[in-house]
Amino acid sequence: MAEDKKGILLETGTNEFEIVEFGIGDVNYGINVAKVREVITAADFPVTEMPQAHPYIDGLFTLRGRSMPLVNLPRCLNVAGTDRAKNIIVTEINAYYIGFLVDNVSRIHRVSWKDMEPAPEVGDQSRVVGIVKFGEKIVLLLDFETIIAEVNPEINAKLTTFEEAEADLKERRSKEHIVVAEDSPMLRDLLTTTLHESGYNYVKPYANGKEAWDYLEALAKKEAPIESLVRLVVTDIEMPQMDGHRLLKLIRENERLHDIPVVLFSSLINEEMRRKGNELGANGQIAKPEINQLIGLLDELIFGVKKKTDDD
Repeated sequence: MAEDKKGILLETGTNEFEIVEFGIGDVNYGINVAKVREVITAADFPVTEMPQAHPYIDGLFTLRGRSMPLVNLPRCLNVAGTDRAKNIIVTEINAYYIGFLVDNVSRIHRVSWKDMEPAPEVGDQSRVVGIVKFGEKIVLLLDFETIIAEVNPEINAKLTTFEEAEADLKERRSKEHIVVAEDSPMLRDLLTTTLHESGYNYVKPYANGKEAWDYLEALAKKEAPIESLVRLVVTDIEMPQMDGHRLLKLIRENERLHDIPVVLFSSLINEEMRRKGNELGANGQIAKPEINQLIGLLDELIFGVKKKTDDD
């Protein structure tokens, strides 16, 4: 799996991604390759139960000296798996290492974000962010960020905790127009609410890069100075229809929009993704869920107000 992954790294801004397909019972699911560190055989790694752990957690296992929790994904999804799950998908999401127990891992697919369809509304879809069709087969793309937030309350805490600003700075924040692109409904609502509470009252949230781009492209056709219409864009990377890298590329290629600051706020901020973001001209890249760092960067990019550190 690791060798296959290295061989199919994508060019930057192509609006393509790869998914690892895995099965639980008779259902096919997917996870972005960029979130997967490796796939291991479950039987080779003993699990230690943890008292008072979240119901989705089977316990802890150790991989190369690192202990991490193991989520029983069939139990989390409330679906029937096989009697003995074969694989653990080891992920790094939001700078947090966690394993997911699944029945089997089959293959890697390369697809365009345009081919990822929104999940149909047939009930509680909070854990499914979209579907991809391969002929007659349907693969469900899961919202792993929401699952991790459920088992690790610290994620939600960091998404809602920020330093209180002086009244004059909050007043200045209230006049700036921010566009947010984030596909996870839970994280989009948390991010928007927290920005509002910090003083950034004018926030236009969108569920994917395509919706955000349509809005920005319409603004670019107006005669008013573009900075009076939109001051900064905050975007996730992994989104259906159009990802954050493609959105950033289009902004930089547009004559009216190219100087707008763009910040990537994503669970995928690692060394490789940071390089790609820099190549495309990102003004900053913050790993979720560090909302306090994000707000500090917004102040710096918009007002030139640099947050003081202990070293200052």
